[in-house]
Amino acid sequence: MAEPKRLELTETDSAGNVLATYIASPTDPKGICRVDIIEPTTKRPWQTLLDVFLPAGYPHSDSLQAFASSIASLLSSRAVLSSVGVGDATASPTAALLLSILQDSIGRIATILFADRFGTALEPECKMYRLLADVFNDIAFILDCLSPVFPKGVRVVVLSLSSVLRALCGVAAGSAKASLSAHFAKWGNLGELNAKDSSQETVISLLGMMVGSLVVSWVTSPMATWTTLIFLVAVHLETNRRAVRAVRMRTVNRQRAGLIYHALVGGHVPSPQEVAERERIFEWDGVLRDEKWGETGYCVVGTSIRKTSRLVKAGSRAMLVDTHWLADMAAIRERRYSLQLRWGYSDRIYASVVIGDEAKVEDILTAWWQALAVAGQSAVREGKKASEESTVALLDRTAEETRQLMERYREELVGKGWDLESNALETGMTSRVRVGGM
Repeated sequence: MAEPKRLELTETDSAGNVLATYIASPTDPKGICRVDIIEPTTKRPWQTLLDVFLPAGYPHSDSLQAFASSIASLLSSRAVLSSVGVGDATASPTAALLLSILQDSIGRIATILFADRFGTALEPECKMYRLLADVFNDIAFILDCLSPVFPKGVRVVVLSLSSVLRALCGVAAGSAKASLSAHFAKWGNLGELNAKDSSQETVISLLGMMVGSLVVSWVTSPMATWTTLIFLVAVHLETNRRAVRAVRMRTVNRQRAGLIYHALVGGHVPSPQEVAERERIFEWDGVLRDEKWGETGYCVVGTSIRKTSRLVKAGSRAMLVDTHWLADMAAIRERRYSLQLRWGYSDRIYASVVIGDEAKVEDILTAWWQALAVAGQSAVREGKKASEESTVALLDRTAEETRQLMERYREELVGKGWDLESNALETGMTSRVRVGGM
């Protein structure tokens, strides 16, 4: 093997930051080569101290939002103390205790209901729920600060609602944070990331409380309190929005699947960064959109068979179907899914995906692409004017087109960094179908 004239080696940490550069000089007649080690600028003492709290890759993270939230929480806590009777000689400690029990109980019930209803959607839509958690938390701060102006009866309702929002924030933030931590962890450093994130939050909270102690001492009038609170909430939400916006997820959820599909139809294989730049943080679950981001329909993934046809009568355990329906369900053996359509009141379609028990993530992604392809057809937008035969032909054609699209671009998508193994397309309680019989 020929010896390179000038060899240069770059050593990086798990986040890609340069640790050292090694430059080899030409070999002398004795076969000895000198290698110079070039290290980055020496860290200052305060930077070395920060490494105790920050995972590899910092400063590519943000702490301003936690700092603002800590100060805002002190302002809201002061308002809550005023609401429960601190400084009021007629207030009862027992009443304050019962209010605390009521808030805690309602918050726990809300946690259970929220986790049951949205638990499966928290990981696929972690970016949305992470920001939504901060919205819940900031609304709770505002309600706490509003509570002293209400009569005692209404005050209980306001504080209880605040407790519910704070409980929802805990569920959404905790689950979304776990998904985002797994995304950010490189080379298996998830433990380090979580440990140092906890240390970072502790330090920021301490700083926030110290500064917040001065703020609550100086800010006493209602006008000053609300001005400060609104400013802190705005900083908190904007910094979190930017942080969430900058995340480039590699899993394919419904919105990203649509963006990828329209790019592939145009002959371009998008990267996670390209999709992240167009992706919305808040998006309606199940909505189908065209290449210009116009709404074309709605799709449910993993629907029950009984919801794909009409019952003989209300409450009946029998359905009325046709031969096309039977053939389509039988095709689940080979296709591993079935796409069912019904027409809405406008030019939008409502699609349902019945998933086979042997379906893989790629099959579900192909089904979503087919729903997009069908919804994007100009003829489909005429709705009820389409005949049953033309609809069946359209479904067969789009199924073949999207299958070929997946086969053609699968390797390129994986090469771009997309994770086609993790299922981020099922966001609710879904069912699978096993086809039997002759």
